[in-house]
Amino acid sequence: MTRFAWLRRLWALSTGRFGLLVAAGIAVVAIAARFWTPFNPQRVDIAGRWAPPGWPHLLGTDGSGRDILSLLMAGAGTTLRVAVGAAVVATVIGIILASLGALTARWIRESVAVVVDILIAFPVLIIAMMISAVWGGSLWVVIISVGIGFGVNVARVTRPELRRVLHSDFVLAGRASGLTPFQNLWRHLLPNVAPVFIVQLSWAMAVAVLAEAGLSYLGFGAPVTEPSWGLLLKDLQAYITVYPLTVVWPGLAITLTVLGLNLLGDGLREATDPTLSPRRAAHHVPEVVA
Repeated sequence: MTRFAWLRRLWALSTGRFGLLVAAGIAVVAIAARFWTPFNPQRVDIAGRWAPPGWPHLLGTDGSGRDILSLLMAGAGTTLRVAVGAAVVATVIGIILASLGALTARWIRESVAVVVDILIAFPVLIIAMMISAVWGGSLWVVIISVGIGFGVNVARVTRPELRRVLHSDFVLAGRASGLTPFQNLWRHLLPNVAPVFIVQLSWAMAVAVLAEAGLSYLGFGAPVTEPSWGLLLKDLQAYITVYPLTVVWPGLAITLTVLGLNLLGDGLREATDPTLSPRRAAHHVPEVVA
């Protein structure tokens, strides 16, 4: 099997293909919005309030006359930053905790296991609210809280994999050849547990998108000056009985993004699992993470 055979298997899966297209679409829209949007997302046009979908406002306008399509495009950038930032934080925390929990002395491993079990007991939203109570609500609160919350999950899943690979012949050979523990970790251990990491991080990105929307809706996430799908949903939900269609667009954007990233994670798990043949993977029922 070639190095990128897993990517072909991922594309062959309907879940993986859908997840890749959603992730690529969000990235393209977020990058494009840095240079162009149909209208200025923060431009207020009182005369054009609550315009129905049509030309030139393809998705209509909100109560301030702002173009909803432009707001969604600008909000995609916020979503992308939060998702990628949370994945980076989760990677750093996960690698550190998993390495300490698998490669150190017994008393350190047991202490790390206890710390991980304690941190897992705190939901991501609770961690975010605790952090925002001290530093105030911002995108960094969402990124750090989701990174911590999913970082410990990554560590819990990766630790036994590291312990398993640690006793492989190629790791023992590397140790005998004089490689330091860090060199062994970087050259042999992490590449062999990378599929587990990738799957967990794709799910972490989905949770980050949902957490950003939820926390912004509750007032703990993005500031009012930052374009955000959660803030847009919060502003529009008060008029859902009068202008129900305007609420559909941000809700649909959040739903499709979270669903796409969840299915991408499930597709990655199937594509990188050597025990699943392509035929079995094609008929595998996807597992969507809440």
